[in-house]
Amino acid sequence: MKKIYILFTLIILCHIVKGQQDAQYSQYMFNGIYINPAYAGYKEQLNIHSFYRNQWTGIDGAPVSMSLAVDAIANEGNVGFALQIASDKLGAQSSISAYGNYAYRLRVGNSEASRLALGVGFGVVQNGINGDMLNPIDFGDNRIPIGMQKNILPDARAGVFYSNDRWYAGFSADNLIAQYTVKQDFSAAYYPTQKAHYYLTGGVLLPLNENIQIKPSFLLKDDRGGPTSLDVNAFVLLADKIWLGGSYRTAVKLYDKSYLQKDLQMKNSVVAMTEIFATPQLRLGYAFDYSLSKLSGYSGGSHEISVGFYIRPKNLRMLTPRYF
Repeated sequence: MKKIYILFTLIILCHIVKGQQDAQYSQYMFNGIYINPAYAGYKEQLNIHSFYRNQWTGIDGAPVSMSLAVDAIANEGNVGFALQIASDKLGAQSSISAYGNYAYRLRVGNSEASRLALGVGFGVVQNGINGDMLNPIDFGDNRIPIGMQKNILPDARAGVFYSNDRWYAGFSADNLIAQYTVKQDFSAAYYPTQKAHYYLTGGVLLPLNENIQIKPSFLLKDDRGGPTSLDVNAFVLLADKIWLGGSYRTAVKLYDKSYLQKDLQMKNSVVAMTEIFATPQLRLGYAFDYSLSKLSGYSGGSHEISVGFYIRPKNLRMLTPRYF
């Protein structure tokens, strides 16, 4: 464990590090606002949704992430708004962000359920590192921060999202300007500034009978720095009340990344998930990630809890991806 913690420390302090992966959530498919601002207003109800994730339990300094989103519609459903707040902590490093998201939802075709949404989000990111929590190999290095150091950066995100009665697809990018606004001086070595991340996602809802529906989906994620990540998901919806399913997460090679370490493991994890409609207003979810990498010998897995609450629920049957 100590060796892994030292490795985290070296990664944080290394001056050549310019990027940082976004916080990883496994239940993103139940509220896409976390990866795409064009998702704002998609559920067509005022709702609050939150995540809490404890990753790689049993490893000192492992990531702990929390997020909260409030989502609503306006102008007869043609406009979506969402406020998103997130906190991510990895060892001595921390990040807090807040974004306001806007989506314009165009009707496509004759169906009210068929929409093409264009979304943007603007906000701020506060990165911090607590030098008192570090365990350096060599003391006295003036590149090691003293106490808590912070910086605040403006940021932006953008996306497009299409959906109809049975399927959806979206593309988005976040962390679009933070890396270009950070002050390029010696203190920049303290903060692995967020790099742009790109997300491509899609899914379809397939009814088997009146009480059973299945939903396969995928997420492709890339930051043009680390390995490209692919999630393949499969769920079954029972009696419009319980989601059961899981994911397989692995790295894939889409284009040449010769700068990466040659012997990186491709397999990342498998995930078991469930989400329950406890009441028409309340949704509760849980995910467990089991690592398929060498971390499996050190970690007890990752645990993630989600809670969703609808302020003014509608008495509508859950037939479209809107209710995922």
